Amino acid sequence: MKKPLFTGVCTALCTPFLDGKINYPMVEQLLRRQLEAGIRAVVLAGTTGEGATLSNEEKLTLIRVGKSCLRDRALLIAGTGSNDTAHAVALAQSAEAAGADALLVVSPYYNKATEEGLCAHYRAIAGSVSIPVILYNVPSRTGVDIPVSVYRKLSRVPNIAGVKEASPDLQKVGRILATCGPDLPVWAGEDSLAVPVMSLGGQGVVSVVSNVCPAETSAMAQAALAGDFDTAAAIQLRLLGLIDLLFAQVNPVPVKAAMALIGYDCGGCRLPLTQLDPENREKLAAMLRDMNAVS
Repeated sequence: MKKPLFTGVCTALCTPFLDGKINYPMVEQLLRRQLEAGIRAVVLAGTTGEGATLSNEEKLTLIRVGKSCLRDRALLIAGTGSNDTAHAVALAQSAEAAGADALLVVSPYYNKATEEGLCAHYRAIAGSVSIPVILYNVPSRTGVDIPVSVYRKLSRVPNIAGVKEASPDLQKVGRILATCGPDLPVWAGEDSLAVPVMSLGGQGVVSVVSNVCPAETSAMAQAALAGDFDTAAAIQLRLLGLIDLLFAQVNPVPVKAAMALIGYDCGGCRLPLTQLDPENREKLAAMLRDMNAVS
C-alpha cells in the first residue's frame, strides 16, 4: 500500500513570460497565491506550464526558484517527461538535484511504445532517482493510452507513486482502481471529472482551473474527499462553465488569458501556440465577471 503523495488539489501552474523569457517574480507571486489559498502541491513545467517549449536550463531554474518560494509548504512536482528515455532519465536526475520533491512523467509521445517499452521507459526513470515518480497519461496529446496492464506492472515499482489520468474514460479509472488498489493512487487529470474520479476512490485532481480559482477548487476536492458529495458536486457544477472555456482552445492559451483578466499578467504562450481568439476572450471575461472574479 502506497500513501498518496498528496490529496486534494495540485495546481498545474502556468509559466509566466515577459519579453519571451520566464517572469520569475510573477512565478513567485503565483506560487504565493496558491499557498494562501491552501494549495499544497504544484506542478511546474508540465503541460499547462509549457514544458514542451522550455529548455532544460529554464526548467531547472524554474524548479530552483519554485523550491526557494515554496520551501516545505507545498510539494514541488516537476514535469520531466520525454519521448527519449535517456533524455528523460537525465532530466529527472537534474530535477531531483535542483530540489524537486517528485516528478510528473508523461508517457513517451510520437514513438508509440509497446507495453514492454512503456514499462521499460518508466522503470529506467524511476530507477534513476530516489524521489517519487507520478505517471502521466494524456492520450489526446501523446497518441498512446497507457493500458491498465502496464499500470499493474508499474505499481510494483517502489517509487512509482501513482498516476495522473488525463482521459475522459471513467470506466478506465474504475478499472485502474479495481486492478491496482492502494498500490497506485489515482489523480484526475481532467478538471471536469474531478469529483467523479474522487467518488470512485481517486485522491484528488491535478488542476488547470485552480490557477484561476484555487480556493474554490480546493474546497471542492476537500468536500469530495470527506464524503460530502452534495457540496463537492455543487462546486464542480459551478466551475464547469469556466472549465469549458479554459479548454475552448488548447491549454494553456485560455488560462493565460484568464489570469491576465483577473490581474496576473502571465504573458502569452510560446509558439507554436498563439493568442486566445476575441470571441473566446469575450466569453471568458463575461464568465469571470459572473463569478465575481473580475470587475
